Amino acid sequence: MRRLVIVLLALLAISCGPKVFKTKWTKETAPESYTTRFETSKGSFDIKVTRKHSPKAADRFYQLVKHSFFDKGLFYRVYPDFVAQFGTTDATKRTLWQANKVPDEPVLKGNSRGTLSFGRGGPQSRGTDLYINLKENTYLDTINFQKVVGFPSFGKVIKGMEVVTALHSGYGDTTMDTLNLMYSNKPAFIKRFPSLDRIERVFLLED
Repeated sequence: MRRLVIVLLALLAISCGPKVFKTKWTKETAPESYTTRFETSKGSFDIKVTRKHSPKAADRFYQLVKHSFFDKGLFYRVYPDFVAQFGTTDATKRTLWQANKVPDEPVLKGNSRGTLSFGRGGPQSRGTDLYINLKENTYLDTINFQKVVGFPSFGKVIKGMEVVTALHSGYGDTTMDTLNLMYSNKPAFIKRFPSLDRIERVFLLED
């Protein structure tokens, strides 16, 4: 009987706990413009999103921020004078969100310094990982990979760019070689790359 009570209490705790993912979240439409604040281990910065520049990307980013996807994540790839890339360290959340594809869109706004874009590696591969341009990366506007052209930007850092440029970049691209470790064994990944900067939380600011 005692064991049954413990099991029931555990199930109740799970049902009352924070939701990792709900499919209906992917149907939410973002406002035509909105601003997000990143609180990080280096300080805070704000990104303003303009939906018309890449509507599907703006919607997905809005959904991810609204439902706390990036909280406790990492800037896992900061390549000097190139990009600062980030996402979650929670493999379950990442898999569930990425199963819901974001349609491809043309580049209407380019990859100038401070702009925000989704990473992608082929058709309909934008999902949960994004980057901030640390310089004018205009070649990313027209690069062609698997017949998908360019990386559409849809937001820009409007406050705190000095925080973004101060993110630890000493590991360069070496973290990308062991990225699977981040999802399978986060403590081991952090132990290997202890200086990576953290995302404490990301949230929407009221206009």
